[in-house]
Amino acid sequence: MRVGSEAHKQLFCRTFFEGHVKYEPADLTWPELGEEQIALLRGLPFWSHALQFESDAGPMIRSVIEVEPDPLIREALSLQAYEEERHARLVAHMIDLYGLPAEEAHVEATRDPIREFIDFGFEECLDSFGAFGLYKLARDSRLMPVPLFDVFENVMREESHHIVFFINWYAHHQANASRAARWLRTPKALWHYARALTQIADLVRGDDTEEGADFIVTGAQAFVDDLTPRLVVSTCLSENERRMAGFDRRLLVPRLVPAVARLADAVLRLVPERASERPTNGSGTPPGSSRPASRAA
Repeated sequence: MRVGSEAHKQLFCRTFFEGHVKYEPADLTWPELGEEQIALLRGLPFWSHALQFESDAGPMIRSVIEVEPDPLIREALSLQAYEEERHARLVAHMIDLYGLPAEEAHVEATRDPIREFIDFGFEECLDSFGAFGLYKLARDSRLMPVPLFDVFENVMREESHHIVFFINWYAHHQANASRAARWLRTPKALWHYARALTQIADLVRGDDTEEGADFIVTGAQAFVDDLTPRLVVSTCLSENERRMAGFDRRLLVPRLVPAVARLADAVLRLVPERASERPTNGSGTPPGSSRPASRAA
């Protein structure tokens, strides 16, 4: 299938429509949490970042709809805007329900819709790659009730559809752009590659970054004992591969961040781990062992 063709457009838009599930955040099964569980959630530093990121997304995408000439793509963008707005409502509902620390989101007007959507899309590819791994590590830790992870499975599923839609939209957009824009496709890709490389390097080193931007490291540390860079990277890779495997093979999937992560994983495998850094079973303990019962929920 030729990227940028009518058949390509029909496939990535229809796939996106078929992945939509109807629900409202307030109607989901939100479990009661114990004091230690609420304290753990309140200790995570990324609630303001998550609320702001999700709150920005919907209005920005709606501004893209206004300049998108294709009716089918406009329809798909409208659905994504709705789902992003629903994500914002879900995060806000969780913050209110459990009393989590977060600053109020302030949404600014979109100045350059297409450019901002492209920046947002590549950032979402990076964030989703980390979120898939964090979700897996946190769920395996059993420190939170299963129904809470069932709530966020909705978000993980939708994020996988969002990034696949974006990557195909971006390729379709570039393939049908002006000659000058097509010439700039490689420099733009290299810029995004450099950005991804920098952020993956920060993830591996565990450097301090802007609050919320390093959510995969700070979040995983809260759920996993003896967290190692190798465990983080390998979990993100395996979960990303699992979630991308469900899409039609004719569709493009994000490859930039996984490629950088695979390189990082290969390097980390060459570095001997100390005894306290042995790979774990995802719940902070070596394979075959388990957390004390008092740590499980």
